[in-house]
Amino acid sequence: MIDVVEIQRILPHRFPFLLVDRVTEIKENEYIEAYKNITIGEQVFEGHFPNHPIYPGVLIIEGLAQAGGVLAFKSMDKEEQESSKDKVVYFMSIDKAKFRNPVRPGDRLVYKLSVLKHKGSIWVLEGKAYVDEKLAAEAELKAMIVDK
Repeated sequence: MIDVVEIQRILPHRFPFLLVDRVTEIKENEYIEAYKNITIGEQVFEGHFPNHPIYPGVLIIEGLAQAGGVLAFKSMDKEEQESSKDKVVYFMSIDKAKFRNPVRPGDRLVYKLSVLKHKGSIWVLEGKAYVDEKLAAEAELKAMIVDK
């Protein structure tokens, strides 16, 4: 398990844009499972939408990407992890994105990603986001780890 303090050592994101609360399972170079608790206190609900709060799909995809970034960094060898403070993950593409069910305040958004391909600094991940085991969103994400 990786808690939010450790996640902040890995990812450059901070409140309100850190979208992973905890990693519950990880197997380096293969898969990761993580989650974000969605609360009514999220700033995005002030405008999306008043009196009918729905968590934006673009933030679900970003949360998947952040979890994928944790997987990529944790999959590096120890020497590479030491120098990871000088690295950042950039999106290259988002393909096959689909939004299946709305995400609302009070939901636990579970991110599940598996590696489709990894070569050098390029990662291709299949990502799915669930609420109560119901698919909320899915996408194929391609990213690259680069120097800051």
